[in-house]
Amino acid sequence: MLPSPVSSNRRGTSQHLRTFSSSDLKRALSLLRARSRFTNLSIIILTGCFCISVLYNLAFIFSSTSPSLVAYTPPQSILSTIARNSTLENLSHLVIVPGHAIWTGTQPDQVLDMDRWTLEEYQRGGGSYRIAAFVEHIRRGVEITLKDDASLLIFSGGQTRLQSTTTEAESYMRLATSLGLFHPDSERTPHEAYFPRATTETYALDSYQNFLFSLARFHEITGRYPLQVTIVGYEMKRRRFQELHRTALRFPAHHFEYVGIEPSANEESARIGEVKNGYAPYKLDLYGCHDFLLGKRRARNPFLRFHSGLLEWCPDDAGMVYDGPLPWDVYE
Repeated sequence: MLPSPVSSNRRGTSQHLRTFSSSDLKRALSLLRARSRFTNLSIIILTGCFCISVLYNLAFIFSSTSPSLVAYTPPQSILSTIARNSTLENLSHLVIVPGHAIWTGTQPDQVLDMDRWTLEEYQRGGGSYRIAAFVEHIRRGVEITLKDDASLLIFSGGQTRLQSTTTEAESYMRLATSLGLFHPDSERTPHEAYFPRATTETYALDSYQNFLFSLARFHEITGRYPLQVTIVGYEMKRRRFQELHRTALRFPAHHFEYVGIEPSANEESARIGEVKNGYAPYKLDLYGCHDFLLGKRRARNPFLRFHSGLLEWCPDDAGMVYDGPLPWDVYE
């Protein structure tokens, strides 16, 4: 017979084990439950962070193709310096003369002097007929403006030449003033009277920006956008402005006019160059923000100037037309 203490000890051990399990079970379950609540909360937080990260990255990836009409509001320190001429607030017709070169002269007899013009190499061939075309663009722009009291003339063009300390637009304005074009019936004086319906846009680096930035400049001067736009330039650039730039900006065709003036010489090489270096590249890249056309802009911006902007749109599909809201949609 086995001694009885063995049996008693087994029961004691069993009782001891039952006591241990019972005392710690609630504590263990409590800890498990507490950790479970913590784990669920962590999962929710991590899931939320993941979703936000995904949305942020998608927004970044597609930001280059998101329509963006830049609603830039200058700080009050700048706005406080602006007092618009009340006689200009009702103007509705924008006349644009895009710049092609920079005149460095100051006197009327220097207008056709090639040494007074900062030109690209390709502009130097063939004599002064090309310069005569620039002057005729300026004259015609002024004539159109003088005939319409609701018009504002804007000479457009940036500081595109490293050799110059001024802009295309400013030099065109200086030339027009030196010739007395704004006051043709008055006796010419050394100090030409100020003409309020003419100004400059000094940031554009190409023809698309001539159009876009002049719209923005018109708004700066008048507080509104134009109902009618007239552009004066080379006849060979008519299709570029009418078919491509106007389409890219979705400006209404029935409120747009292009006045084309060619050099007196028959310059077939220039027309071929316009198709190759202007019309064709813009047909593939409507907003001029890729590859070839972007490279031209960089080359024309040696002084690192930039505009605050009106429309920021550079789609990966270079032929995609901006489909967001535009101020002149109301004219359709």
